Amino acid sequence: MAKALQMGKMNCMDIRKELEKRILVIDGAMGTMIQRHKLTEADYRGERFKDWHTDVKGNNDLLCITQPEIIKGIHKQYLAAGADIIETNTFSSTTIAMADYDMQSLAYELNVAAARCAKDAVKEFLAENPGAAPKFVAGAIGPLNKTLSLSPDVNNPGYRAVTFDEVVAAYYEQIKGLVDGGVDLLLIETIFDTLNAKGAIFAAKKYFRDHKKEELPIMISGTITDASGRTLSGQTLEAFYTSVMHARPLSVGLNCALGAAEMRSHIEELSQIAACYTSAYPNAGLPNAMGEYDEQPSETAHFIEEWAKEGFVNIVGGCCGTTPDHIKHIADHVKKISPRPLPVIEHSL
Repeated sequence: MAKALQMGKMNCMDIRKELEKRILVIDGAMGTMIQRHKLTEADYRGERFKDWHTDVKGNNDLLCITQPEIIKGIHKQYLAAGADIIETNTFSSTTIAMADYDMQSLAYELNVAAARCAKDAVKEFLAENPGAAPKFVAGAIGPLNKTLSLSPDVNNPGYRAVTFDEVVAAYYEQIKGLVDGGVDLLLIETIFDTLNAKGAIFAAKKYFRDHKKEELPIMISGTITDASGRTLSGQTLEAFYTSVMHARPLSVGLNCALGAAEMRSHIEELSQIAACYTSAYPNAGLPNAMGEYDEQPSETAHFIEEWAKEGFVNIVGGCCGTTPDHIKHIADHVKKISPRPLPVIEHSL
């Protein structure tokens, strides 16, 4: 227990120390990189799940068990490109999301395996690159495929496909797996429904309280879905931030949905209201008619460099459509720019 407490304090202190000195870089898209491998149904199944009763192709999180070397290799590509923070391949590793494949029972194991893939990648990278800056593994906690704020039935607005307690239980199990696997941070990301995010925050706080462990730093990242500046469940950016600030997060930011050009005004607004560090990892532009991303690494990096110069950000990276090339360009463009200083927030009644 004493060792766990000490590790939690070290993780928190180490990353805060780095954030005071420089802008940190988070990795890019996992799905985009997995697609490059052109994996078949048999590749996803591996030997262990060769007779599984449903199709599993597309269950990217399962690859942490069936193709761990591929996942570890992707992590190492992002580390080599300059990423300081890499995310575990666990966007859908909850009992609720895994129900699509009837793999609810694997949720805990998936999170442990994913955390170990990422930690092994960091260990190998640092062994091959002595003197490199510290690297951190963020346990990725996705938004779920069911929402607490919206009804899936247009004829019954009061109906919900899931309860708050079920969401908390699913996130609790995920967080247990991520912590047992050795992550340094928790990243609650791509939030389109803040009530789901509150379930994840509550689950995290409850887990550390139940196990008498020092809390790991929590990063929170929402997603603005269109030009209205609101989340899918209708919250403004300021309302979203106000709704999650009680978690005392390491950082609050935005990712996904929009490209950097469309995200700029929202990042500027967030930088002015957030008392914590701010993060931004946009898509590589908006998808084309084929659902693919055309924005080149130099273009994405140009937008993010501007945000950095304006003092909007502390953590930057990429989401859908971004690759190690995008991350390398971003890292190169921000490495000499000072991070956004934490503001002094005046509290008034």
